[in-house]
Amino acid sequence: MTKVLIVSDSHGLTKELEIIKQRHRVDALIHCGDSELGMDDKEMAGFYSVMGNCDIDTRYPEEQTIQVSGVKFLIVHGHLHQVKSNLLHVAYRAEELGAQVICFGHTHIAGVEQKGNQLLLNPGSIRLPRVRKEKTYAIMEWQVKEEITVRFYSVDGAELEALRYVATL
Repeated sequence: MTKVLIVSDSHGLTKELEIIKQRHRVDALIHCGDSELGMDDKEMAGFYSVMGNCDIDTRYPEEQTIQVSGVKFLIVHGHLHQVKSNLLHVAYRAEELGAQVICFGHTHIAGVEQKGNQLLLNPGSIRLPRVRKEKTYAIMEWQVKEEITVRFYSVDGAELEALRYVATL
């Protein structure tokens, strides 16, 4: 089973990032920006990460694509793709790059939805959540692309079963 841990908008948290990384055995770590940490900070070790609108380390890329077990991910923060108004811009960018999963943050709202052959995933925020009170992150897991499960967790490690999502790519 392949597992990818996705966080966003940690806004300077360090201890929580380390705890979350140690809690789960995963194949890849994604941070969708606004870590407010430097690329060389130990808490960011192992993360595929991008630049958020609150980040100051300019070495972070604005976007990043990665391939994990046959699934192509586009990682963005979302502020450059107007994700607060709609997801069309980021979906078009993913289509241009051939990405099936779009990981983004910026809104601080946990959620996932499938649009055609794309999965749009926002893990929420582990520091300043919006809409829900829980501070959240997500884990996407699959054995085959025809059965992908996205589970959301509160920062203390409890699964938020109401947010669980099953998709097919």
